[in-house]
Amino acid sequence: MLASVLIPTFARSDKLSRCLECLASQTMDPANFEVIVGFDGPDAAAESSARETWTRAGGKSVIELMQCPREGLQLVRNRMLARARGRYMISINDDIRPVPNFVLAHVAAHEKRDGANPAVVVGSSPFCRRENESLLDRLTRKTSMIFFYDVMDAAAPDPGRDWGYRHCFGLNFSARVDLVREVGGFHAGERLYGYEDIELGYKLAQRFKTPILYRPDARAEHEHFYQPQDLIRREQNLGVAAWHFAKANPAFAHACFGRDITHPDEIAYSRAFVSHECGVAERLRESFLELGKIPASVVDGPHEPILLKLHLQQFVLLKRWTWHNAFLQAADASPAALAA
Repeated sequence: MLASVLIPTFARSDKLSRCLECLASQTMDPANFEVIVGFDGPDAAAESSARETWTRAGGKSVIELMQCPREGLQLVRNRMLARARGRYMISINDDIRPVPNFVLAHVAAHEKRDGANPAVVVGSSPFCRRENESLLDRLTRKTSMIFFYDVMDAAAPDPGRDWGYRHCFGLNFSARVDLVREVGGFHAGERLYGYEDIELGYKLAQRFKTPILYRPDARAEHEHFYQPQDLIRREQNLGVAAWHFAKANPAFAHACFGRDITHPDEIAYSRAFVSHECGVAERLRESFLELGKIPASVVDGPHEPILLKLHLQQFVLLKRWTWHNAFLQAADASPAALAA
C-alpha cells in the first residue's frame, strides 16, 4: 500500500464528513491508500456517522475508525501512525477538503524523487472563502497571519526548493512512514497546541536531510474561520507550548527561536517586555477584537495588499505580548524555572 491518510478528530462530525466525502472521490486507485480516523476520546456516535458517510460517498479504500483515549490530538496521531500500512503518511486535519487528485499528488511527489534524499511534501491548504467574509477572514486567507501559503504561492515555481521545516504544516503534509517512526513521531508529552508539526519537520531534516517541498496541486481547502479571540487564544497556547518544547527538544527550540528561551536572561526579557508593553497591548486588543465585525469589503480595490499588510503589522505587537505573557505563565509554573 502506498499511502495512509491520518485524520485525528474531536467533536467535529460535520467537518469530518465533508473531508471523508472528498477522500472517497480520489483519483488514486483505492487499493493503494487507506484512511485512518482517530477519535480523541470515545465517541460511538461520531464513529457511526463517519462510517455511514464513507459508505454513502462510495468510498472503496480501506477505512479504519480508531477510538482512542481522550489524550490530545498528537497522541492520537501517533496511535494512527503505529497502525499505518502505507509507505507514506499523509497528515491532515478533519476540516480540510481534499481535491480529487490530492492523495495522488502527494504520492507522486515522493515517487518522483528518483533516488534523491527522501522529502517532506507540503500541500496547499488555503482558508475557504465564505459569504460576507469579515476583515479578519480576509487577513487569515490572504496574508501570513497563520500560514505562509501567500508567500509560497507568490514565489517563482521551483519544485526542488527546500522551504525549511517551518513550513511543515500538520494539516496537509506527507512523509515516509518509516522515517517518521524512526524519529519518534509527533511530540506529545503534554496536551499542547502548536509546534509539533514543525518540530517533526525539524527532526526529519536533521536525521535524514529531508527537504520540505511545496506541491500546490496537493490542494485541500481549510474550512476554518477564526474570531479575533480565537487568534488571541492561539497565541496564548503557542506561548505555553514554546516553554515545553524548549525543555523537551532544546536543539529544535534554539533553531526555531534563535536562542535559548529558557535562559534566565530571556525570561527576564519577557517579564520586562510584558510589563512595559501592557498598556499598548490592551489598546491594540480593543481594536483587534473589532476585526471580526468589519466587512472585508472595506479593503476592496487596488490598495488591498497594503491595507492588509498594515492591519497585519498592527497585530504583531499584540501577538508578541500575548505569546510572552503565556510563556511566562508556563515558565513560572515550572519547578526548574522557580528554582533558577
